Amino acid sequence: MSKKAEIQQVQAGTARDQWMVLKTLSKYLWPDGQNEIKLRVASALFCLVFAKIANVYVPILFSQAVDILATKSTTDIILALPISLLLSYGLLRVLTIAFAELRDAIFAKVGQRAIRTVALQTFKHLHRLSLRFHLERQTGGLSRSIERGTKGIDFLLNFMLFNIIPTLLEILLVCGILWGLFDFWYAFVTFVTITSYICFTVIVTEWRLKFRRRMNETDNTANTRAIDSLINYETVKYFGNEAFESGRFDKALANYESAAVKSKTSLSLLNIGQSLIIGGGLTIILIMAGNGVAQSKLSVGDFVLVNTYLIQLYLPLNFLGYVYREIKQSIIDMEAMFSLLEIDCEVLDNSNAGDLKAGSGEINFEKVSFSYDERRPILHDISFSVLPGTKTAIVGRSGSGKTTISRLLFRFYDVSGGAIKIDGQDIRSVTQASVREAIGIVPQDTVLFNDTIAYNIEYGFPGCSEKSVVKAAKSAAIHDFILSTPDQYQTMVGERGLKLSGGEKQRVSIARTILKDPRIFLFDEATSSLDSLTEKEIQKSLNQISLARTTLVIAHRLSTIIDADEIIVLEAGRIVERGQHDQLLASDGVYASMWLRQQQEERKNEQLID
Repeated sequence: MSKKAEIQQVQAGTARDQWMVLKTLSKYLWPDGQNEIKLRVASALFCLVFAKIANVYVPILFSQAVDILATKSTTDIILALPISLLLSYGLLRVLTIAFAELRDAIFAKVGQRAIRTVALQTFKHLHRLSLRFHLERQTGGLSRSIERGTKGIDFLLNFMLFNIIPTLLEILLVCGILWGLFDFWYAFVTFVTITSYICFTVIVTEWRLKFRRRMNETDNTANTRAIDSLINYETVKYFGNEAFESGRFDKALANYESAAVKSKTSLSLLNIGQSLIIGGGLTIILIMAGNGVAQSKLSVGDFVLVNTYLIQLYLPLNFLGYVYREIKQSIIDMEAMFSLLEIDCEVLDNSNAGDLKAGSGEINFEKVSFSYDERRPILHDISFSVLPGTKTAIVGRSGSGKTTISRLLFRFYDVSGGAIKIDGQDIRSVTQASVREAIGIVPQDTVLFNDTIAYNIEYGFPGCSEKSVVKAAKSAAIHDFILSTPDQYQTMVGERGLKLSGGEKQRVSIARTILKDPRIFLFDEATSSLDSLTEKEIQKSLNQISLARTTLVIAHRLSTIIDADEIIVLEAGRIVERGQHDQLLASDGVYASMWLRQQQEERKNEQLID
């Protein structure tokens, strides 16, 4: 395929994509089953047409008034003043504005409902997408795409319906009136002038769009880098890389600056060209009309009429370049947002999936294999069971697959082979929501919402009583700390819980998991950020609340799982050892080696403290 053919294919694809965006948007403009919205759209269009008819008739009344006044002497001008025409002129002016404003008022709910519906659908869909998508996607760029997309809907609906379409309607009406009142050439010159103006604007604006796209790309990059840097504020400080981060941000801003300058200078070219075309057309029309007046074929009012019509058409077209560019950009922005809705969900519930049936919480991994990438398997034929009321620990070196097991249990991913069952039910055959409702997790990396401590604890059971929140906080050994803060349970935790220490964040996480009251507990390095004393306190609480529950522990500190009913040792995604603490020590294998190393490290730390 030639380069030209490739370009044509891309352009055709882009045109199809843009048409699909408009087609998708039309569903929200004329939604099924929402008669009120449809009525509002129809009423707004009626107001639009009436406003334009009134607007094109205004110059006719004005020209008639001019003719009457021009033929009267100064002595009888007061008596001959065309009061009815001037009153009609003023009334139509008012009605033109009134119907335009009424149109906007009626349509406001249509536009905002469309924005609300699309934004909510996108938000829900993003939560349905797999963990893989969110790990690979940059949050800053994602939020920017949604923000621009929703703004694009509002802009497109208002300007496409109430600027472009009405202006085209007015052009046709004016050309028809000029042809009817005068002759074909007045309509022809007007049509050619306006058409040339529109074509020039579209061509130059299309050329300028590449600068706008570049601006968006560099804006996304700058925004993403800024957010990423600020989220990792502490890391930046640890390494003293403020200047490095500023340099990266400035480089992104410099790219944006370059694109913005090109966009601005090309806009000047567009404006000059538009002025030449409209000025040329207006001059030709006025020469024709002036010649008609000189030959007594036209009146002074007619001269005023043709001038008024062209100026009246020019005013809305004056912003055509901006409107066209923004409409194109809105379509691009909406395309980016709608493309999010087209991303397939990696993990889906079966069409006949029911809720996980009530049970005691038995977990079975049956020859489970998994890989994030087919070229690199993570788990190999993993089989184990966790009986109700028992505690099973999974240990292993970093990268052995421990955290992957917790993600598979929560069904963030589906297994590549084998099956995971809860109470005898394959978790792929039931709804994801019911599986996650049955499991409570305390993750290693606790992330909190930028809200109060109370809100973050209550998140485990939204709408629960204050008494339940306090009880959960006491069980997690964080109640006393909360009371020691000035705002107590209303203390704001900051972005991602930045105002709390690692141990405090983990205790909040433990409290909200306790509040959830699940049948299965999953502790993923749940006490890794706690000091020894606090760890023992929380470990005691965790043991109490999980007595009658199924408990799966992913452990780093082996001292926290010596009482486990079974310890599973992973090595490169395979189970290499299993048994109780004493049995594994006696076997003098991988677990015993890990235990010995940790004991030596703890003794060194104690010596350093002493």
